[in-house]
Amino acid sequence: MSLKVIGAGFGRTGTLSLKRALEQLGFAPCYHMFETREHPEHDALWLALASGQSDDWQSILDGYRASVDWPAIMIWKELIAAYPQVKVILTVRDPQSWYESASRTIFARMREFAEILTRGEADAVNPVRLAHMRMVNAVVMDRSFGGNLDRDHAIEVFNAHNEEVRRTVPAERLLVYESGAGWEPLCRFLGVPVPEAPYPKVNTSEDFAAQFPSRR
Repeated sequence: MSLKVIGAGFGRTGTLSLKRALEQLGFAPCYHMFETREHPEHDALWLALASGQSDDWQSILDGYRASVDWPAIMIWKELIAAYPQVKVILTVRDPQSWYESASRTIFARMREFAEILTRGEADAVNPVRLAHMRMVNAVVMDRSFGGNLDRDHAIEVFNAHNEEVRRTVPAERLLVYESGAGWEPLCRFLGVPVPEAPYPKVNTSEDFAAQFPSRR
């Protein structure tokens, strides 16, 4: 089994909702950051990729029909090169709104973890969580944002990434998509029927806070 759909949008652009939608449409399983909760052994593999110690992403994504969100978007160029016929979905939202959501959720947790390391308190963290947060910070904070999560810089990176995807992916293979658009454009792009069920809406900022409470 190989990838049929690649999500190229940053986290906090409706990527978990898109994962659920793609799986409903038959593109299951779909890889998302949440998959690392089911497969904690993947953390070390993604960390090795992020640090340049490995280029073996195939062993992680083997068996998946789709991927969205970090950590897989770290290697989006490699994926579209490896699968030249794959459909690519760029999830987007207003950059200011995206930053506010990311800052309250994933960025807040990464900053907390960086502070834990700075204070030398890593030994007090659960080893599984420690490995996961090392991976997340390496993939997202370091590789994607160069270690700088400040508003202006992060938005500049966000916009530049989206523009690069638009320039790189042929128009016939690319869907620029906002989750509020619902099923119709997604199903038309993928050539599948529109389900009767509502389009999924999951992992709001409130949902994230409930699942990943601050350790402060």
